[in-house]
Amino acid sequence: MQVELLNDQGLASSKVDVPDTVFGREYNESLIHQVVVAFQANARQGTRAQKDREQVKHSTKKPFKQKGTGRARAGMTSSPLWRGGGRIFPNMPDENFTQKINKKMYRAGMASIFSQLAREGRLAVVDSWTVDSPKTKVLADKFKAMNLKSVLVIADEVDENLYLASRNLTNILVVEPRYADPVSLVHYKKVLVTKAAMDKLKEMFA
Repeated sequence: MQVELLNDQGLASSKVDVPDTVFGREYNESLIHQVVVAFQANARQGTRAQKDREQVKHSTKKPFKQKGTGRARAGMTSSPLWRGGGRIFPNMPDENFTQKINKKMYRAGMASIFSQLAREGRLAVVDSWTVDSPKTKVLADKFKAMNLKSVLVIADEVDENLYLASRNLTNILVVEPRYADPVSLVHYKKVLVTKAAMDKLKEMFA
């Protein structure tokens, strides 16, 4: 498998060989969907909470008499059938949303995503990706010169200058190979990988 090697102007100067074990896999839509959904589910936090009929503020007085009204029997206003009553199965803060994905499935799903990006021309290789100073404008001008607006950069090492320069850029994400996730790979329109990071990706997902 070959992908484009981009220069500083964002033009393809040549093509480089990439391992087929990571970038030449078949497209497995069901597996990619499962990996993406599991990643998003595992990132959820159980911060929402609802009240059951014991926790809502209410009176224990019977709302109206048992017979003669023509209405259904009611014992107290905390019933889930009443407006303002408690929920039958409330959401609790300790709710667990995690989904288990086997390591082999995750590696195969990530390789399938990388392979599809390479086929669609959304993945390219660069020699290196560094900045001399922690200035957002410097890095923004670099992306502008390459005509890139929505891009994920996978660099072999993200130093302090690169981190500080990239953290405030919208639609731009710079990460190390170990932090590349399936949601970001699918979301960004262009993925740039340095040559050194390519070797690490091969070790992780081959």
